[in-house]
Amino acid sequence: MPLMKSWVASANAENHPFPLNNLPYGVFSRGDDEPRCGVAIGDMILDMAAVEEAGLVTLADVPVFDVPFWNEVMELGPRAWGELRATLTELLSEGSAKAAAVQPFLVPMGEAELHMPFLVSEYTDFYAGRQHATNVGTMFRGAENALPPNWLHIPIGYNGRASTVVVSGTPVHRPNGQTKAPDAEMPGFGPCKRLDIELEMGAVVGTSSEMGQPVSVAQAEQMIFGYVLLNDWSARDIQAWEYQPLGPFQAKAFATTISPWIVTTAALEPFRTSTPAREKPLLPYLEEPRPGLFDIKLSAAIQPEGAARATTFSNTNYSEMYYSAAQQLAHHSTSGCAMNAGDLLGSGTISGADKSSYGSLLEVTWGGKEPLTLDTGETRTFIEDGDTLTLEGHAQGDGYRIGFGPCTGKILPAVKWP
Repeated sequence: MPLMKSWVASANAENHPFPLNNLPYGVFSRGDDEPRCGVAIGDMILDMAAVEEAGLVTLADVPVFDVPFWNEVMELGPRAWGELRATLTELLSEGSAKAAAVQPFLVPMGEAELHMPFLVSEYTDFYAGRQHATNVGTMFRGAENALPPNWLHIPIGYNGRASTVVVSGTPVHRPNGQTKAPDAEMPGFGPCKRLDIELEMGAVVGTSSEMGQPVSVAQAEQMIFGYVLLNDWSARDIQAWEYQPLGPFQAKAFATTISPWIVTTAALEPFRTSTPAREKPLLPYLEEPRPGLFDIKLSAAIQPEGAARATTFSNTNYSEMYYSAAQQLAHHSTSGCAMNAGDLLGSGTISGADKSSYGSLLEVTWGGKEPLTLDTGETRTFIEDGDTLTLEGHAQGDGYRIGFGPCTGKILPAVKWP
């Protein structure tokens, strides 16, 4: 599919992240105005509450854009999502008869503050990138036992905290926690010393399922509203002490950062890519009716406080995943677990085949043994206070790209406690 031309000139610029082909959904405010729903188009944001009030967009008998989140639209279901995308495309296409009526409702993106795009109902993080799981397993269990016996058969995950999912740009305090040195008799308490990121994608669940009623992979795919970039901040030393026997807890609960724009599944359709090779067949309930992964280029960068530029240390791709978001969602429901509109599913760390494509510092520095040299000449094994970490991603089309906006967070010192 080629670039779709818009009368919003900036949307037609080559490699702009927000062309007409994209139309991602976010929440913004300007000045003292209340946050409201918006759609990114080029360097502008279309004020959805205003266009709804003007009668240019109508999705339901009652207003659905007069709130600072997209959950009410999500709950209308896939048919309404398709209608909205078609209407927006008509309003913003080059030659649109309604361009003059829409133009007053465009807000310059440079004048806007971006907020959380949806209310997170619950958050589940998966461990579904094979190279990452292999790398981490090799570090801790050796290459012979890198993957646990269940890994090639089941999307492994854990239930995280929705309360600390934050939008890009939100500072994050270094977490405090309990840790234990190998040669120490007793554990200690204090700031994390091995703070890391995990480069992930997040799938936003748009419609609910009933308790006791599993959904198929095909049904799960229809339930996914869209995708965001996701940084699952990780306190490696806290996790090492706490994770036996039940897995991550405080090491993951302190913050998860997402990008500000929800890129819809419809916008990503042209970028579906083949499923990974499997030496062991999946059980029938996990089989996909069509490929569920997308060709999305991803990167991670670190910028020390005061540095003029960031150092990119990872370039990878969402297609590296072993399990798609639809497979993860379907598996999540198999026990009869109810899924809610607004649920967020983290993909798991996305790592490629070599060091330059690893999605965490744990892997890049191989547990801290091989320090990363930044463009400034400084070195890092893990994140230091004042560092800013940025994830970026896009799907590259024919003369256009589908972008997510940056997923950024700066690390502040730990709170002194107790």
